[in-house]
Formats: sequence, structure tokens, C-alpha cells
Amino acid sequence: MKRTLNIGLFGFGTVGRGLYDVLEETQLKEARIKRICVRNINKQRGVEADFTDNPDDIFNDPEINLIVELIDDAEASYTIVKRALERGLPVVTGNKKMLAYHLEELVEIQRRTSAPLLYDASACGSIPVIRNLEEYYDNDLLISVKGILNGSSNFILSKIFNENMSYPDALRLAQELGFAESDPSLDIDGFDSLFKLIIITLHAFGRYVSPERIFVYGISTMNDDDIRFATEKERRIKLVAHVEKLESGNIMMSVIPQLISRDKYIYSVEDEFNGVVIKGKFYYKQFMFGRGAGGYPTGSAVLSDIMACFYNYRYEYKKLNAEVVPEYTDDYTFRIYLRYSSDGDLALFNFLRIREKYESETSKYIVGDVRLADLCRVKEQLRGRNLFLAAYPED
Repeated sequence: MKRTLNIGLFGFGTVGRGLYDVLEETQLKEARIKRICVRNINKQRGVEADFTDNPDDIFNDPEINLIVELIDDAEASYTIVKRALERGLPVVTGNKKMLAYHLEELVEIQRRTSAPLLYDASACGSIPVIRNLEEYYDNDLLISVKGILNGSSNFILSKIFNENMSYPDALRLAQELGFAESDPSLDIDGFDSLFKLIIITLHAFGRYVSPERIFVYGISTMNDDDIRFATEKERRIKLVAHVEKLESGNIMMSVIPQLISRDKYIYSVEDEFNGVVIKGKFYYKQFMFGRGAGGYPTGSAVLSDIMACFYNYRYEYKKLNAEVVPEYTDDYTFRIYLRYSSDGDLALFNFLRIREKYESETSKYIVGDVRLADLCRVKEQLRGRNLFLAAYPED
């Protein structure tokens, strides 16, 4: 690769502008943005840069030797990244939804063309979790990766539990501060965390699992009864993504609110921060913490990927290429808290064991054990119902 990276940048939203400002501040000689492709060429952006609305202006520029893709449209992102890789151009991307659906194919294209694709910024904002999983945890001693992967939902939950703010008011504040979109469903329903978990799992255990197979449930139906239950049990509700290697050698995956006790690392992860706990067979637990939302933290992570490209770094996918790769399984049992309103809602759940049950004129809940497979079976039927569920770990 040439010793100066001439970047063709796609997208100039929050993260794209964050990257631009970070590059301006650092004044790097190794990398510069040569041209920026945007959807609306007429929009005033307040910077002196070469803008275009035609992707060909970037792909046909012989001086551009690195594509950085930071747009929010997953399908358009896929088209750009695939085109670049097939032409042998290195790519940095932050689009976790695109990666979650197309990572298998893109890894294969990298093998064929030897063009690297880097995406540390896609998983946890400023936390370099992917590169650490690739380089430091590149053995079979890893047991689990668990944590808060979405800063928007964590900001909302922090305001609820720390400042007694109502859920609607906390969501509104997150939107006003730019931590949540006008349509916040990807964040609060758990899908943003799901996409990140899929990427992390590939690097942690070498197994790609498609989004449709994984149980995901968010916080959009949480109400005051659920907050009161958590407070009475001296716990906090956190939206947690979790992959774990079981005694069978297979891995389970889920994204679900959890009732977290005070002695856990992620209990104290607040506001728009992310926190990831990596557990190993002999080193027990290691904790990574950092900002997971915002243009500058994510822009800084993108810059780290850019500089990795400058030094010819690429993911080796060591675990993906291992002799034995664990299979995904939903043969796993949770203890859950379920708040429900009707017998029809309750009938969706096949409790193996009921540990606690409460009913009043205004609220009903059950604490009991359910199989992950049973939750996966009814996950689409749970949407839109007046109920809320959360994993309720015993430790």
C-alpha cells in the first residue's frame, strides 16, 4: 500500500463528521480524506472538502487507496464495501447491521482478493474489543463475552435508575442529546446490540450465526412495575448481549434485559458508555469500558482502523479457521422475571419451574425457569404485547 492513505469517505453524518474533525485535530501525515460521497450534495456542511453524490467519482479516482464507509443504510453499505473489496481496495466500515447479515460473504471476498476489511468501530464505539479478541484472546480458553453494547439504551436506563426519570422522559432526553434516533427501535429493542454480538462472536469463537436465529428482546415495554421490582431486589435493569461457551462445547447467544446485581462490573456502567466482560478459563474476568455512542468516540475508533490499515494490519480470523469451531445452540435455561397482563400472554411461556408468583389488581409477575429454545420459538409473538421479561441471574 502507498505510504499515504488517500481516503474515499462515504457518509458525512455524526460519525463521518466526527472522523473529519478528529483527522483535522491530529493533522496526520499518514492519512487524509480526499473526497466525500454524500446523498445530498446541496446540503451545507460547514467544511472545506471535496463532496460528490456519485460513488464512481471515488471508485474511479486512481489516487484513492482506502475506502471508509460510514453511512446508515445497510444495503447501500453492503454495495459499497463489496465493490471495494472486489476491486482490491482496503475498507474500513462502521455499519454493524450490514456486517451482521453479510460478514460470511465479505470474509470470503477478502480471502480471494487479499483486500482487508476492518470494523473495530462497529462493535463497541471506542472500545477495541474485536482486535483484542483477535490478538490477545486467540486461543480456546475463552468462556464468554457479555456486556452492554448499546450506549443509547444504557443512557435511558441510567436516567431511570439514577435520577428517577420516567421511561418516556429518559427516551426524549436521549433523542434531544443525539444518543437516540427519532425512531429509536434499533437501540431500545435490542437489534443494535444483536448486530454487534454477531460480529463479536465470530472473532471470539469463530462461529457466524445469522440474526434470525438469536433471541433478542429489548426495553421498549418496560414500565414502572418492572423498575420497582428491580429496585426492591437491589438490582438494575441493563440491556445485555451475551455469548457463552457451554460445557457441551457449543455456544449460546442472546440479547435480553437482565436484572444485574450490585457486585457485577456492568452494574455501574452508566449513561452512553459500553462495558464488556471477557471471561476465560484461567484468567477469570477482564473488563473493558468506554464510550459507545457519539461522533467523536466512534470517529476515533474509525481512525484507529485507518491507522491499522496504514501498517498493513488485517484480521486473520484465526478461530474461524480452527479445526474445531463450536456450533450455536439454544439448549440453555434462563431464570427470568416476567411481568404480564393476561392469561393469553402467560400461555406463551413454558415454565420449567416457577420460583415466585405475584398478582394484584394492577400487576402480575412470575419468576421462573424457561428454556432459550422456547423463547426463540415465540419471540415474534412477544412483540407488541403488554408484557416485559428480563433474565434474572442467580449470582
